[in-house]
Amino acid sequence: MSQASSLTIRRFAESDVPAALAIQAVCFPAFLLEDEAAFGSRVRLASSCCFVAMQGDTMAGYVLAHGWPEGSPPPVGAVLADPPQADVLFIHDMAVSPDARGLSAGRALMEAAFMCAAGQGIGRAELIAVGGAATYWRTLGFTEAATSDALAAKVAGYGADATWMTGAIPLD
Repeated sequence: MSQASSLTIRRFAESDVPAALAIQAVCFPAFLLEDEAAFGSRVRLASSCCFVAMQGDTMAGYVLAHGWPEGSPPPVGAVLADPPQADVLFIHDMAVSPDARGLSAGRALMEAAFMCAAGQGIGRAELIAVGGAATYWRTLGFTEAATSDALAAKVAGYGADATWMTGAIPLD
């Protein structure tokens, strides 16, 4: 699809799940790790905007993003089905292999996901920043957003330092 330095960005295929799970295992704490069924369900959603960054034949990173109802992040590990509506792009997971850091893989993955969402007419994105990643997401235009008590409880399930964030998707 596109190139970022020595990276190629392409759609996430179900056959990519094992390599993505390996990257997930080194990037996230154990309580946030998801299984093959959860990953695969996100790739199969009609509004899937899931992509991988490849460095040659090696996966350098991935993003799991998809259309979803506003303000209702799915629980960690949930196997998803197509929602009745896709108001926002929910960025469920984005991870870059430690060996590929500094290659702008995250930014390239997010650009692909944003283009995909814009093509579906989705103009806003939501995410839960974990592990102190809110600083990174701010560089991509995301800001912390107010939450209801129910949403705050869901966000807390992603860890003590989890932050609910939203941002606009450029539609041009």
